Amino acid sequence: MWDYQHAAETTAAPEALWRHWSDIAAWPQWNDGIEKIEVDGPLAVGTTFRMTPPGDDPIEMRIVEVVAGELFTDEMDAGDFVVRTVHRLDRLDGGLTRVTYRTEITGAFDPELGPAITADFPDVVAALVRLGERG
Repeated sequence: MWDYQHAAETTAAPEALWRHWSDIAAWPQWNDGIEKIEVDGPLAVGTTFRMTPPGDDPIEMRIVEVVAGELFTDEMDAGDFVVRTVHRLDRLDGGLTRVTYRTEITGAFDPELGPAITADFPDVVAALVRLGERG
């Protein structure tokens, strides 16, 4: 198993951040790690989407967990391995919100896969935080 987590704190309200997560079709507008996205429904358990990283082939993903306003988990099942990413919002004291992206990979996988997938997490979280802080 391999795992990685990146978190940042912001003054943005969880509701503002959740609005951006809920609009899956708009993710490429603020997430530079997505060139194109095709989504088959809302941010709900069972919804599938195809996310194309810049210069790469599409990746089929599925939403496997949603707690509205708090977290969602997506999963890519590649057969020999599974990549699960939890996207979480936690209310903190002082009106702050912690934004966390946590990825776990299980199964037989190339050891370079995890770092390749998560390399942009600091930039992606920072972009989401900027959007949330703008309202």
